[in-house]
Amino acid sequence: MAHSKPQAERPLSPHLQIYRPALTMVMSILHRITGAALYFGTALLAVWLISAAISAQAFAAVHGFMGSWFGQLVLVGYSWALLHHMFGGIRHFIWDMGHGFGPKERHFFAVLTLLFSLITTLAVWLVVYWVR
Repeated sequence: MAHSKPQAERPLSPHLQIYRPALTMVMSILHRITGAALYFGTALLAVWLISAAISAQAFAAVHGFMGSWFGQLVLVGYSWALLHHMFGGIRHFIWDMGHGFGPKERHFFAVLTLLFSLITTLAVWLVVYWVR
């Protein structure tokens, strides 16, 4: 019978409990989550456009949902996800150009991405309600 080699002692990969959450780590996770949210939000946008093409009743139903408090919440979340993902993409573009890799710069860009996404979302929705 062949002898099997004993398995080498290898270090285990650290688990999530070991890592301390850092802002840059949270922003990386948020970038992925907003990318997935944009997929579903764009599907809702397509449903809205298709309902407009089908009939006035279909459009009224979708428009009624989007006009409700829950629909408005979904739209605000979608616009924040869109803007946050865009600013995260700009941050990645800056990194692709070879800039902003230092610890202070990474933290600065993470804070900037979060602040810009929140401020521009608020500005967009203030304009929406002001124009209404």
